[in-house]
Amino acid sequence: MRPLLRLIAHGWVLQVKRLSRSSFELMSALVLPLLFATLAFYVLRAGDRPADLLGAAIGAGLMGTWSTVLFGAGNAIDRQRWDGTLELLVAAPSPFIAILLSLTLATTTVGVYSLGATMLWGALVFGVPLSLAHPLAFVVAIPATILALGTLGVLMASTFVVLRNANAINNTGEFPIWLLSGALVPIAFLPTWLHPLSYVLAPTWGVRSLRDAALGGDPWLAIGVCLLMAVLQTALAAVALRHVEHRARVNATLALS
Repeated sequence: MRPLLRLIAHGWVLQVKRLSRSSFELMSALVLPLLFATLAFYVLRAGDRPADLLGAAIGAGLMGTWSTVLFGAGNAIDRQRWDGTLELLVAAPSPFIAILLSLTLATTTVGVYSLGATMLWGALVFGVPLSLAHPLAFVVAIPATILALGTLGVLMASTFVVLRNANAINNTGEFPIWLLSGALVPIAFLPTWLHPLSYVLAPTWGVRSLRDAALGGDPWLAIGVCLLMAVLQTALAAVALRHVEHRARVNATLALS
């Protein structure tokens, strides 16, 4: 277990360094969430409800985080194909899922920039109060959300091994998750028949944990669900990856781009 954790940690550090030097990744994590947050602030500011403004900042930040995870999961496979290293990583003695986990957790970590940037933007430009109802829970909710979103990225990336262009799916998976997770609008505003679908998504519980910790409520239940979903999603990703990797080997389609 220790070598496996060390592999994930080293891969995470290397990937975070690479992403931190990518202008596209930084723009996606910093600039776009600020645009979303600005629109939400102007809409909600007329009501003079600071809690709504803080919730909008958190929602916009998590929208940026999800975008980073979604495109990072797809690019994690495509980039290895372009670089000619996918076959080497799959053939390496180390479990391929550990490599994918380090890649997607790194993209999620970079995406957390979105959360900090939008909250700071709201405080400096729009006067949004940054007082948190449960500061300790908020600090715990951030890594729990990272794990939940990162492992969801691993689950998605595990199926992208057999796809020639994962970005085609990424382009359609952004807005629906924003809507269903409650980052864009509260889940209560959605049709009742969509609620079960919202509650099986990891981003929903990440949004809920951070908002409950910031605005008041019981964040610990949502934090626990985030951790539970992280474990389940990792297990499902391991099974899916074993299947699709075997299929790619048999059909000789691993390196196709």
